[in-house]
Amino acid sequence: MRKILSLLPGTLIIFLISFTPWKLKSDEHATLPIGAPAPDFNLKGVDGKMYSLYSFKDSRILVVVFTCNHCPTAQAYEDRINQLSKDFQSKGVALVAIMPNDPRSIRLDELGYTDMSDSYEEMKIRASEKAFSYPYLYDGETQEASKKYGPVATPHVFVFDQDRKLRFSGRIDDMEKPTGTPHVSDARNAIEALLIGKPVPVQTTKVFGCSIKWAEKSNWIDKAKTEWAAEPVKLDTITENGLKDLLKNNTDKLLLINVWATWCGPCVAEFPDLVNINRMYRRRDFKFISISADEPSKHNKALEFLKSQQASNTNYIFNIEDKYKLIEAVDPKWQGALPYTLIVEPGGKIVYAHDGAIDPYELKKKIVENHLIGRYY
Repeated sequence: MRKILSLLPGTLIIFLISFTPWKLKSDEHATLPIGAPAPDFNLKGVDGKMYSLYSFKDSRILVVVFTCNHCPTAQAYEDRINQLSKDFQSKGVALVAIMPNDPRSIRLDELGYTDMSDSYEEMKIRASEKAFSYPYLYDGETQEASKKYGPVATPHVFVFDQDRKLRFSGRIDDMEKPTGTPHVSDARNAIEALLIGKPVPVQTTKVFGCSIKWAEKSNWIDKAKTEWAAEPVKLDTITENGLKDLLKNNTDKLLLINVWATWCGPCVAEFPDLVNINRMYRRRDFKFISISADEPSKHNKALEFLKSQQASNTNYIFNIEDKYKLIEAVDPKWQGALPYTLIVEPGGKIVYAHDGAIDPYELKKKIVENHLIGRYY
């Protein structure tokens, strides 16, 4: 509220301004300080069991690692986290991993280094594939445990002593690649020191990795949807020779090619998955191309479908009605059933060819594990 004052000449004026302080969002999830007691939690693991601090009451040391599926750095550390758990299990050390991210706050274009996001169901798949030797817990619904511990990035390690007081907080080691030998193994050093009753040599370190996807970031998803909806959608005509040149892949990118038609039920059903896959990987050395097998006279119908799917990738429709020429130009080994999906490396090498509807998980794995893409920075 403003108040206008009438003052005599020469009057000394002193303004006192009061305000209510506010906290930045980054302060709302402060990292647990050294010496603090371990906050309790009650979280479901990928094995279907519920876990709390009491679940590890018989362990001399408790290691809590905040990690996730999608982060390239987290994936680079998966095997070392597994090994860390195995190395100390017989010495009374329990390791538990907590997934802190809200999956609803993760944009598709943040998944360019992975084949899966951070949902509970995807956590179960990842834990099975990597044979995790420790409990992997889901905190993505409420993030209550994550807010208490305050991880900075994934992965972030918290090491607690027998009294469950925090003695180390930080990185696993100083090497963010999946292979090689680190110069400093901070988490391992902390555990070994506590096992022999010595002070932890380095109590805290900085943490490198993907930021935590807090629930308040969910508006990013709405922003992304608005951006994608505004992208132009085109459908160009391509000839038989044009298709043959396309399949030679004289680029430096991995091509995902899908042949489809508006009258093909499985084609229409799977197309949203292909659009999502494109949004995931298009910032990498990757390009998605769709080829409509509709009659040339159905160009407008095919274009309307593509617009409804917000398919802003490269789209073609074959310029003649002879479907056998289409088949031979795309892949002589193809028998002609739709949909048909290919992955083509530079130089024209076909490394994936699939008749019928795709399995999205299988296709994403084929893409991210190709040497042109990869899971790591």
